[in-house]
Amino acid sequence: MPLKNMRPMTPGTRHAVRPSFEEVTTTTPEKSLLSVKQKHGGRNNRGKITAFHRGGGSRQMYRAVDFKRRKEGVKGRVVSVEYDPNRTCRIALIFYTDGEKSYILAPLGLAVGNWVESGPQAEIHPGNCLPLRAIPTGTVVHNLELTPGRGGQLVRSAGVGAQVLSKEGDYVLVRLPSGEMRKVLLACRATVGQLTNPDHKNESLGKAGASRHRGRRPENRGVAMNPVDHPHGGGEGRSAIGMPGPKSPWGKPTLGYKTRRKKKTTSKFIVRRRRV
Repeated sequence: MPLKNMRPMTPGTRHAVRPSFEEVTTTTPEKSLLSVKQKHGGRNNRGKITAFHRGGGSRQMYRAVDFKRRKEGVKGRVVSVEYDPNRTCRIALIFYTDGEKSYILAPLGLAVGNWVESGPQAEIHPGNCLPLRAIPTGTVVHNLELTPGRGGQLVRSAGVGAQVLSKEGDYVLVRLPSGEMRKVLLACRATVGQLTNPDHKNESLGKAGASRHRGRRPENRGVAMNPVDHPHGGGEGRSAIGMPGPKSPWGKPTLGYKTRRKKKTTSKFIVRRRRV
């Protein structure tokens, strides 16, 4: 998915690097798979801000993406590859032979007119969903389940892919995009292929307004605040934070501070931690 450098006609486009959208085949989504996306500006049900620096942004509709892929033995044809404002990768619209329609995450190599299938009998082809026991070692997969039947929870961002390393007993050893090696049950499903839009990490918005369009409000530096508002605040003029390491507004360390619970029950499935 190539990127394009914008012509420097304005200060906002001078340093902007945007996707070319060459892989997108239509700009009209399937109406039956759309729903209204509610925005709450980072507030919870009591009106308290729990996710800071959120609000505004362009109006969006939610696309119902099928993460479970439970239509076994029913083939579907790729009708279009579309842009989804709710995720970084592209999505593909599937028309199944029984008349049902659905969206799936679009992997690299999946084109309009291709056929996809779910189940242990499916071929090892981009877009096909199989149980991990039916996927050969060395295969790159995405949309990985952690609990059978719950639907894909891991490896869903632009350009990522996990690799099936080995099988032992009831588990498969998988290398995640972060470098972590983890055991996953053989009955869990995954979709073959690496996801689209691998150049997403090289994009540059070019102006502050592009972040506002995405619903992200400006963030303020702690050193520019008063001591009552932030641990970094206070001092005459520009001053250092005056502490060994930076802290959050609530006094928690922000560098090298592990947030994972030490007694988390799923820690036994992690063979090797991610690279740090």
